[in-house]
Order: sequence, then C-alpha cells, then structure tokens
Amino acid sequence: MDALQVVAEPRRREILRLVWDRELAAGAIAARFDVTFPAISQHLTVLRDAGFVVVRRDGRRRYYRADRKAIGALRPALEQMWSRSLDRLTTLIEEEST
Repeated sequence: MDALQVVAEPRRREILRLVWDRELAAGAIAARFDVTFPAISQHLTVLRDAGFVVVRRDGRRRYYRADRKAIGALRPALEQMWSRSLDRLTTLIEEEST
C-alpha cells in the first residue's frame, strides 16, 4: 500500500497522533475508538507494515509507538500536495476578488 494511502485513513492518522509522543498498548489505543478491537488491530497492522509504527511485545501485550523517522519520508509528498492545494486556493481567492 502506498504511504499516502496509509495515512489517508482518518483512524490511522488518529492512531499515529496517539502514539506520536508515547508508547501505548493496543487495547488502550482501541479503547479510544468506536469500532471493534479487530478493526483497530487491522489499522495497526497496516501502520506496522508501512513502517510507521514500531511494536514492542511484553508477554501477551503489544505496545505501539510512532516511528517518526519513517513518517518523515512522507514530508516531500505532503508538502507537494499542500503546495498544489494552496495554489488552487490562491487562484480561487484571486478570481473572487476581481
């Protein structure tokens, strides 16, 4: 799956936000959402497979945290996307003011 597709899903973005500055158990992550644990587990698997989170096992529990370095690789693509969006917005504003 393409890296932008991985972060395009709102729940995956929220998971990344939750584990950006701290490590959280899978159950603690799932408790923050209104979907089943298996659904969140699938999102965590996608994030792990993309390299955006790292997993630490402690007995039966799995703890997740963001891999900021891996996510940083998205920066050029995101900046390009934002640049195009801002260019379109500028054009629309200029058209409205004329």
